[in-house]
Amino acid sequence: MTTTNDATPDASPPAPDSGATDAADSDILYTPQPGELQLTFRAVATGCVLGWIVVAGNIYLGLTIGWTVGGSLMAAILAFALFQTVRPRDPFTVLECNIAQTAGSGAGTMASAAGLVAAIPALKIAGHPLPAYWELAVWALAIAYLGVMFAVPLRRQYVVTEKLKFPTGTAVANTIMAMFATAGEAVAKARVLLWFGVGAFAFTIGTHFIPPLNAPPLHEWLGSAVLATAAAWTFSLYLGPMLFGAGFLIGPRVTGSLLAGAIVGWGLLGHWAKSNGWALAPSPTTIHDGATDAWGVRGWILWPGVAIMVGDALMSLALSWRTFVRALKRPAVARAASGGDAEVDPEAIPNRWWTTGLALASVATIAMAHFVFDIPAYLSALAIALSAVLANVAVRSTGETDINPIGGIGKVTQMVFGVMSDAPAANLMTAGIAGAGASQAGDMMQDLKTGYMLGASPRKQFKAQLWGILMGALVAVPMFYVFDAAYDIGADDSKLVAPAAHAWAAVSMVMTRGLDALPPHAVTAMVIGLAFGAIIPVIRKIAPRTAPYLPSGLAFGIAFIVHAYYSICMFLGAMVAVGWARMKPEQYKRFVFAVACGLIAGEGLGGVVNAVLTILNVQPLVGGGH
Repeated sequence: MTTTNDATPDASPPAPDSGATDAADSDILYTPQPGELQLTFRAVATGCVLGWIVVAGNIYLGLTIGWTVGGSLMAAILAFALFQTVRPRDPFTVLECNIAQTAGSGAGTMASAAGLVAAIPALKIAGHPLPAYWELAVWALAIAYLGVMFAVPLRRQYVVTEKLKFPTGTAVANTIMAMFATAGEAVAKARVLLWFGVGAFAFTIGTHFIPPLNAPPLHEWLGSAVLATAAAWTFSLYLGPMLFGAGFLIGPRVTGSLLAGAIVGWGLLGHWAKSNGWALAPSPTTIHDGATDAWGVRGWILWPGVAIMVGDALMSLALSWRTFVRALKRPAVARAASGGDAEVDPEAIPNRWWTTGLALASVATIAMAHFVFDIPAYLSALAIALSAVLANVAVRSTGETDINPIGGIGKVTQMVFGVMSDAPAANLMTAGIAGAGASQAGDMMQDLKTGYMLGASPRKQFKAQLWGILMGALVAVPMFYVFDAAYDIGADDSKLVAPAAHAWAAVSMVMTRGLDALPPHAVTAMVIGLAFGAIIPVIRKIAPRTAPYLPSGLAFGIAFIVHAYYSICMFLGAMVAVGWARMKPEQYKRFVFAVACGLIAGEGLGGVVNAVLTILNVQPLVGGGH
């Protein structure tokens, strides 16, 4: 289960001298200068390198808690600050900044688009061997490029004609304009981001040598039997910079849902299942074949947790049926009204570009699915067709709400193909195709919205996105293998538990093996979980005023899968952010995004170093820790 939305601070409107225009189109913020630099090597290269930082953090974050964050705003801020510092002979331009953030977001999104936090580790959890590096890299590129091609023909309708908000894309455009109007403010934010990033990086590497730094054994230090019992059920203190920063971004409602889910899942249901003999050990288990004779606590509470997530995701999609209708009808209506799909903008992406790209990506996807995952060609072709429809829905949902429903789209696809095939790989990887289409299509359209507001060339953005995806895949895939070699992703005692992957694998198991494979009384718990997850969006729809007080079904369910100390850490981060906002609201508004992203990116990069140290068998100086 992933999210691809940037957490964006309030952006300032452009200053009077920033190049904003009084054109009739209120979305337009900037009129490019004649001959203004745009698609330059320095802009694309900078965006790709910054995208590597984002994708490292996203893989680590996604495999830890199941979420990812967008990289557009981070790439824009850091690219601007970099060129303000080096001050090249040819000044860095507004349009180059747009290209840098487009390439950066394309690279950073590869953690979710390539399936590295959900479909691929779920395949491993289900007992399927991971593909070779080059196979996974080609697969990642093929399915990610599908999403970009799906997005291109939708730009005119959703960005130009309907002018959907695309909140992240709009915020990035306003932020870029504000940075060029007040360069000192942007540099200050970038400096804060870098300092917190360096601090988190150093702290993370330090935890390899001194594990108690981020996992202080308070129960041992204080000799408390109560704390020792709580720690045995994973209720202990964890000081992870990444999760602390994530708490800043996702806020008190979601982190409160995580904490409540941890209490209900680990503290109540876990004890109940163990005392009744339904869970035979306090340690988690995976769901490989044969694991049903040794269900642990997490192996039992995983099922109601997944059911809550599925109920919330599917009901949210069902309540958004108008989005489906509009997504399927309006492009056709608009083409009919305009007498065709001709594009008058000379900088528009030519039809032959995206149709050729779609054909090549489809052939590559079908071929890789057959030779790597043994999926029949007709199933892959059906998955691509369904992905095109669902990517359309994802783009509209992103444009209207800034929420890309990748998790719900993946679950729908798993259920559709679960009827057609009983092979876990087919179930998971067809859903991976749909998830990738939704992820990259939504990301591409956010960037195209930013470019539209800044007067950028869609053709040049398209090229930058393709480069970003390519460079992102070349780095993201080996990072995934490094993490797996060091931590055995998704395993019982792994540091990277991959909660989203466990959810996908659980749905695949039910669809391909039936309910008889589940542990005792898990079906009853799942029915209750489905009902609980489904009722939350219903109440939110019927009584919108209750929304701030309702739990997040996604977060509540994920807390059943990850250890409780992760939920506690994020909740503490959110509480610190709340206190900061109350004591120094202006400072909080200026720097909260920079601090959070610095913590996330710093631990993500430090995690790569720690994984290499683990592979090289570099031993800690002291023992102990989570």
